[in-house]
Amino acid sequence: MNHFLSLALLAVVLFFTTVPRIQAEDRDRCQRRVVHAEHELHEAIEKHGRNSKRANHERRELHNARERCWRERHQWWDEHEHRWRTERDWNEHDHD
Repeated sequence: MNHFLSLALLAVVLFFTTVPRIQAEDRDRCQRRVVHAEHELHEAIEKHGRNSKRANHERRELHNARERCWRERHQWWDEHEHRWRTERDWNEHDHD
């Protein structure tokens, strides 16, 4: 019985220490995807012009990154304000 209780306690401890770490990693990945998409869009605008095919492609990539964060976390990273947002209120034309 003591062996079973020890294993159960170990499982609970592992669960409560692992889940927050996994959630933090997911959040970090989401943030990195948005930051990367923002960077790529700025580069495309600078090199190819605001209304170029490349810039429009990168706008879609940024939209997709934000959507993925929203789907997975119900949050999205606002690179301009450097904070997590909990409303799906990003501006699709914030780089026009």
